Amino acid sequence: MSYAYLFKYIIIGDTGVGKSCLLLQFTDKRFQPVHDLTIGVEFGARMVAIDNRQIKLQIWDTAGQESFRSITRSYYRGAAGALLVYDITRRETFNHLTRWLEEARQNANQSMVIMLIGNKSDLDHRRQVSKEEGEKFAAENNLIFLETSAKTAANVEEAFIHTAKKIHENISNGQMDVSNETHGIKVGMGVNPNNPANNPYAQKGAGGAAGAAPGGKCC
Repeated sequence: MSYAYLFKYIIIGDTGVGKSCLLLQFTDKRFQPVHDLTIGVEFGARMVAIDNRQIKLQIWDTAGQESFRSITRSYYRGAAGALLVYDITRRETFNHLTRWLEEARQNANQSMVIMLIGNKSDLDHRRQVSKEEGEKFAAENNLIFLETSAKTAANVEEAFIHTAKKIHENISNGQMDVSNETHGIKVGMGVNPNNPANNPYAQKGAGGAAGAAPGGKCC
């Protein structure tokens, strides 16, 4: 199936927070209770509709173990969006978010959209991290935030699609350059990246803004 844009995502976070289960729930709509640890990276893809356009999401699920960090760092480059995941039942996975976020912002492009996900909301009776703490961390670091359950599928669809909507919005307002591969966006067949209607960033460059990305933090 043809698409207007392809957005590359990366899923990051500690081992065992449910990254692979989130990907499987989104792409295959199923939950696998026992899942082998990810070795290096795994891959999934799915088409979604954003503003009446077909968008292909290409999603890279990374290993959380320290021994694979040198491999996974290379996948930050050229990512349009990141899902930063912690487990609401394990306080240490929340405490490690700052390190993950620093690594993402050091290795990725500045315009990458980051969605913070508190996973395993179905285990509320074992909760160690309040929803308010997640919301506060997201607000302080200019992130989007949702709590999800890969088991029940609660908010899983919304997490991936909300991120895609924000990327598409950033394309429309000229914050992301679809002709620059490091922004993690590939233009589909029949879409002209030099047309200002498809790439307002190009119009900004032509208008004397030196083609530079707007300042400020991305979300």
